[in-house]
Amino acid sequence: MKKTGKKQDKTVDYSGLTAAELLAVLAQKEGLLADACEQRDSALSERDSAVNERDTALAQRNNAIVERNDAIAQRDKYKALTDELLRLAKIQRFGASSEKHPHQINLFDEAELEAAIDDLREQVPEETHTPAHTTTNKKKTRNRGFSATLNRIRREWLLSDEEKAGASKTFFSKVKEELEYIPAQLNVVEIWQEKAVFDTQQDEHMVAAARPTHPLGKCIATTSLLAYIITSKYADGLPLYRLNNMLARLGHEIGRNTMANWVIRLDEVFHPLIKLAREQQNQGNYIQADETRIQVLDEAGKSRQSDKWMWVTRGGPPDKPTVLFDYDPSRAGQVPARLLDGFNGVLQVDGYAGYAKVCRERQLPRIGCMDHARRKFIEASRAGTPSHKNSKKGTPSKADVAIGYIQKLYAIERKIADLSSDEKYQARQTLAVPILSEFKPWLERNLPKVLKDSLTYKAIFYMLNQWDVLVAYCDYGYVNISNALAENAIRPFAVGRRNWLFADSSRGAHASATCYSLIETAKANGVEPSSYIKYVLDNIADATTVEKLEALLPWNVRARSRTFIDQLICQEILQLDEI
Repeated sequence: MKKTGKKQDKTVDYSGLTAAELLAVLAQKEGLLADACEQRDSALSERDSAVNERDTALAQRNNAIVERNDAIAQRDKYKALTDELLRLAKIQRFGASSEKHPHQINLFDEAELEAAIDDLREQVPEETHTPAHTTTNKKKTRNRGFSATLNRIRREWLLSDEEKAGASKTFFSKVKEELEYIPAQLNVVEIWQEKAVFDTQQDEHMVAAARPTHPLGKCIATTSLLAYIITSKYADGLPLYRLNNMLARLGHEIGRNTMANWVIRLDEVFHPLIKLAREQQNQGNYIQADETRIQVLDEAGKSRQSDKWMWVTRGGPPDKPTVLFDYDPSRAGQVPARLLDGFNGVLQVDGYAGYAKVCRERQLPRIGCMDHARRKFIEASRAGTPSHKNSKKGTPSKADVAIGYIQKLYAIERKIADLSSDEKYQARQTLAVPILSEFKPWLERNLPKVLKDSLTYKAIFYMLNQWDVLVAYCDYGYVNISNALAENAIRPFAVGRRNWLFADSSRGAHASATCYSLIETAKANGVEPSSYIKYVLDNIADATTVEKLEALLPWNVRARSRTFIDQLICQEILQLDEI
């Protein structure tokens, strides 16, 4: 049987209470209510505190996650950049030095380019079709014979009397030609001067035979030996101590200091000729300039380890090019201002800001070097990830696309190399400018898409930063797309620097600059350097006028030698006619 509890009546009857008792009850209720509210507020406060602590913990955790993600991203970026630089360093050390790109994007149809250039030629007036001076860019054919300038010696192998006894006649037939090397040798030249004594009524006087003037006065070295020393060091990159050993094997040792002193003394002898060549160069309308480091041990106000600079400028008329070196311990803008004194033409240089001052002050048009921009993209492409480099059908990298644009510009330059200045200008405006107009927006769109500080980013940023000077070559028909000629002229100095490493003094550095100037200018004019240096040494001591100095410039020596060769040919023809 289910029992039910007694139901308690929870209703309180306050009807029998007095007013004071009611007030006490109300006060008690209010106290209980206040306590309950206080407990509630305390609980809410604890709950809010817990929520705040939880939010703080969540925020700290989120911050930690963000910091971790940033650290991971920074680590990944650093790793990617480091891997890229390591790949580039490995390629630079062990890979091929050629800048030919193995994965070039298909440029365009060569036939279309030829047709476009032919159309431009038809639009140019007839009198401009034949340029005053053209540079041949044809592939050299293999020369299977020997140069006609070499001395020829005939050696006959004869039959014995017994072998040709009874023969009706004998004749010679040339079997083959051989190239012979005659080893160098040292000779002691004894100078004997004939003197005549004349007796007169008053006294007697003596007349001596005239002697050739030596450029160094009292010196034991002939001009041929001085020319050999200069050519060996500055054209072939041989240090003087090696020349000392080579000469010792030939029979006489000449100390390194002695040879260095001869070269330094010749700097003063060559100075008027270099000054004249500088004036000739600055009268032209186009100069290319470059600079490279050189270590000079004894330089006032400079430490041995600090950078000093060898500057080179190449310019002058196309048929009279000059390549001039100049040493200066500074790389400030005052150096090109000094070298370009009196020049009012177009200056082509790399991105170094030191040239900006002279261009700004003299209002010289400045042309950039597209080789520098292309080289940065090639480095970025070579240092790309191996998976990309090995992919032949995959999407090309941004560096490869940029190289494709630039190669289009170089393809145009190759095709118009033999055209006149007017035709080149027209071709660049018609063919190159549209490519550049398409290339720049592509660079601007892709700069934010590549990893900052990566090689591709640096290449794009460099090209956009130098854009105005890089594309300015299109405004002239007689300038080049790159500064390669100046870089090629300074390359022999860089090669020689690897061998002799440094210059002892600033006088030696200045003398080296002078010798490099003579040799590279001779090479630019098609004159053999050794013969040219000897010719200058034989004649410069007697060159007391400007006209005689001008006759020693390489293009005048070249013209004189050609005239002499033409005279010899004419004499041989006349002798054959007489026979």
